[in-house]
Amino acid sequence: MTPALINLAAEASEKQSAEVTDWAARLGWVAGLLLFVALVYWLMRQGWKWRGELQSGLPALPTAPEHAGEAKLKLSGRYHGSTTAGQWLDRIVAHGLGTRSRVELTLTDAGLDVVRPGATDFFIPAAALRGARLDKGIAGKVLAEGGLLVVTWAHGDKQLDSGFRSDHAAEHAAWLEAIDTVNSTNTTDTTEGAAR
Repeated sequence: MTPALINLAAEASEKQSAEVTDWAARLGWVAGLLLFVALVYWLMRQGWKWRGELQSGLPALPTAPEHAGEAKLKLSGRYHGSTTAGQWLDRIVAHGLGTRSRVELTLTDAGLDVVRPGATDFFIPAAALRGARLDKGIAGKVLAEGGLLVVTWAHGDKQLDSGFRSDHAAEHAAWLEAIDTVNSTNTTDTTEGAAR
């Protein structure tokens, strides 16, 4: 045999075939990963339920009266959730307030009607409105500065902040003014009633 053939035979014997995939180990890893994801999802769901139970003392949401009056303003957009007033990360989930959805807001003399397709509708009486501001975030949602209309209102013995975003952000300024007008009218009426 010539030295070239010996070298070729040596190189051929050194080459090994590719490793065969160990399907049992791979399937074990996939099953373990799926179980981990299911556990994390279950823990998140339990946390949501637990938070709802902690907030179960919150009274039921009011519904709109039959004759709420003429609409002053209307807004179409998104409802991003409610939190304890001043604590933008303390999400309220009781009575469906934690469910994000599309929203149709209507401001009347009687209050703020919040209609949410696919979620619980509610009504904020004019006497419960405490004010409105533009903000950048509420639990689970952060937008550009001033991109969120936050309405502060009283519900039971709690003050809540509810976050809304209009499909047309230019509408937010008109809403701030209108809610502040309703709030100042209610404050004046309450003060005059107390003075009598």
